[in-house]
Amino acid sequence: MVHKTLGQRDPAAAFPLAHGRDDAGERRQANRAIAVSAIGLGATGLAELLLAVFTGSVGLLGDAIHNLSDVSTSAVVFLGFRLSRRPPTEKYPYGLERAEDLAGIGIAAVIWASAAFAGYESVRKLIEHGHTSHVAAGIIGAVLGILGNQVVARYKLVVGRRINSATLIADAWHSWLDALSSAGALLGLIAVALGLPWGDPLAGLVVTAFICHVGYEVTKDVVNRLADGIDPEVIATAEAAAGSVPGVIHAHARARWTGRTLRVEIEGWVDPEVSAKDADALGRLVAGQISRQLPEAGSLTWTTRAAP
Repeated sequence: MVHKTLGQRDPAAAFPLAHGRDDAGERRQANRAIAVSAIGLGATGLAELLLAVFTGSVGLLGDAIHNLSDVSTSAVVFLGFRLSRRPPTEKYPYGLERAEDLAGIGIAAVIWASAAFAGYESVRKLIEHGHTSHVAAGIIGAVLGILGNQVVARYKLVVGRRINSATLIADAWHSWLDALSSAGALLGLIAVALGLPWGDPLAGLVVTAFICHVGYEVTKDVVNRLADGIDPEVIATAEAAAGSVPGVIHAHARARWTGRTLRVEIEGWVDPEVSAKDADALGRLVAGQISRQLPEAGSLTWTTRAAP
């Protein structure tokens, strides 16, 4: 029998990875987290908005607008998850998994818009020496914002990390920001109660600064995903896993995220006399090592190269 060697065949092959992911279950968890957070933050935001109008507090107003923006970002995240379910086609061979990452752009846009609005209102009140009334009611609203956002942020963060969704984690950061901005609004109202009327617009500016900071972090993370940025540790782990397989002389890895799927590509240099059958066997061994040492990986492309 004649065995084909590496120079006589297409050396690239794709291997399934035993990652044990339940994609349908993960999507259900994500949709439930989005729905619960939207309802909770919608109620919190509306309560704060009414109290902001009643008291004239721009710190509370900025916080309310930011909370209500979470409802719109939840809709964006939901749309991203729905689109990412679509199967691969000839035009989109990877499906629409990137839709989850693109949804992160919508979240970032809402955060920056919230920052612009909160900053404008705070500066306007500071210049015009606006008045804040019914401070006790405003304090109650700020406390409500802190509690509501902390609960929602923690819930989304836990689910996002469990299913490895950058978009849901970004949305959790957005809610965590709301809790901080509520705390800023609370401090401003306490300052007003102590006879410092400029405390409220100053708190509004502090809230704006928090919004800008998290907006920067979320934007950076989303752009990193879309630009195929990857943690160098992932590459090092993949190369070490492939190199640990007997018969692999050298390995070079690349990886990128598409939505919640980590796609790994490994080039492995082997003895040029290795047969096509043995090269495939090496690829399966490498796939097993990747599954064990890089469990978040969802796809592996193995390419064999003849060592010089």
